[in-house]
Amino acid sequence: MSQKLLHRSSAARLLVGAAASAALVLALSGCQTSLPSDITGSLGDTAEDSRPSADPRRDLQTYHERFKANPKDAAAALQYAKALRATGQRAQAVAILEQASMAQPNNKALLAGYGRALADNGNFQQAFDVLGRAHSPDDPDWRILSAQGAALDQLDRHDEARQYYASALKIAPDEPSVLSNLGLSYVLSKELPLAEETLRKARTRAPNDQRIKVNLALAVGLQGRAGEAESIVKADVPPEEAVANVAALKRVLARKEGPRGGTEKIPVAAVGSSD
Repeated sequence: MSQKLLHRSSAARLLVGAAASAALVLALSGCQTSLPSDITGSLGDTAEDSRPSADPRRDLQTYHERFKANPKDAAAALQYAKALRATGQRAQAVAILEQASMAQPNNKALLAGYGRALADNGNFQQAFDVLGRAHSPDDPDWRILSAQGAALDQLDRHDEARQYYASALKIAPDEPSVLSNLGLSYVLSKELPLAEETLRKARTRAPNDQRIKVNLALAVGLQGRAGEAESIVKADVPPEEAVANVAALKRVLARKEGPRGGTEKIPVAAVGSSD
């Protein structure tokens, strides 16, 4: 795939890709630009982890060999699953992490990665349940709380989701990735002014986070301010990427019913735990 096509396909997926890909619709595919997707969000990437690989197919081969040599190597399993997701093989990523977590049922990093893979694959209820095993009430992880909230949002359980975001924000006040997921929760329930307010707050705290910028553009555009939304997604990116971002945004905004009106879902900002 050429570099030009990588940029275009990536930007389109970021704006219209699976939202779980939440926690849940965060950095979910191999063809990525500087705009990470995931809650889905992507689930659980740090800024470092969500950075796209220079060669995801090479990573796939490398970590496949490591995992095959030692299926009990949790780090290899996580990296192999990440490479599978990066090349669009989400169901395979689920299978690898299911196998690894069954072998090490108390490994919280594996459980968090497994939950993310499930969410990326659209298995939101199972993702929520698995993520709940990746931390405990005595030692809660704000990243996982945010990811659980994003999974609940994909199940249309918005009030419950916001309780998880509130708990996450008690641990990490004003954390921009949590605010971004909360803002998208308001988008999904069509509380658009509140969504915009929350996402602007997130952007103030993380002005260079491209995921938050995309999410804010959605909230603005769905209120009928398409020109302003386009300006947001074009800012601070190369011209080719700006064109692709605007085209993808227009496809989302063209659905009169809003984000829930079609088969595609909006992206959710990735939360901040390592993968």
